[in-house]
Amino acid sequence: MAAISIHWSGLAQVAEVGLAFGVGLVVVFALGVLGVARLEDARSSAAGATARFGGYLQAGLAFAVCAAATGYGLYLLIPQFHS
Repeated sequence: MAAISIHWSGLAQVAEVGLAFGVGLVVVFALGVLGVARLEDARSSAAGATARFGGYLQAGLAFAVCAAATGYGLYLLIPQFHS
């Protein structure tokens, strides 16, 4: 029977990248929620259109990044997509 060897530095790199992207995606989602909160604050205080636009822009961009990262992760996991 062949001996099993583990490439520890490769495993560590995968863990580091997974942790970085996992935390990064949570931070980006939190920025999207912050944009929605700013939008609601701008609506309730009757702020100008630029404040509302900033909230829409921040939330929209953050949620688009989250959706793109999720789609890319699914692309990497599902082998039928790479044919």
